[in-house]
Amino acid sequence: MTNARLTGVKNMLIETDKGLAALLTRVRHIALVGASQKPERPSYQVMQFLLAEGYRVTPVNPTLAGQRLQGQLVMGGLADIDAAVDMVDVFREGRALPGIVEEAVSLGVSALWTQLEVRHSEAELNALAQGLDLVVDKCPQQELPRLRALGLM
Repeated sequence: MTNARLTGVKNMLIETDKGLAALLTRVRHIALVGASQKPERPSYQVMQFLLAEGYRVTPVNPTLAGQRLQGQLVMGGLADIDAAVDMVDVFREGRALPGIVEEAVSLGVSALWTQLEVRHSEAELNALAQGLDLVVDKCPQQELPRLRALGLM
């Protein structure tokens, strides 16, 4: 894992296509918080997509901890993951973001991605202040193919 806080790279709110492409290119291990075992749920579909794209994805869901989801062992929380995580992808309600930001920072994660309609302005500001790169209100399953079509990936 490359931790931007250790490399001196400025952390930022990532909103440009070039910034999104750079993030999706450097990330290898994603913790997917709010993973679901239901195939009709967006978190299940995005996890399936990310795995197919070659990312290492660790599902996080305390209710499913210890079970396997799409072949991956489900963790109860971020702290239970025994390998460095590059990015946390959040499929939880916005009110859960403050705690997720704190946990991500304490583990040295360099990027936080919040899914569509997952917002919490104070947590977003805190994430940036704590040195995380941040993507808000976007879905990598939508962004990656779009960025490829633009020739950025």
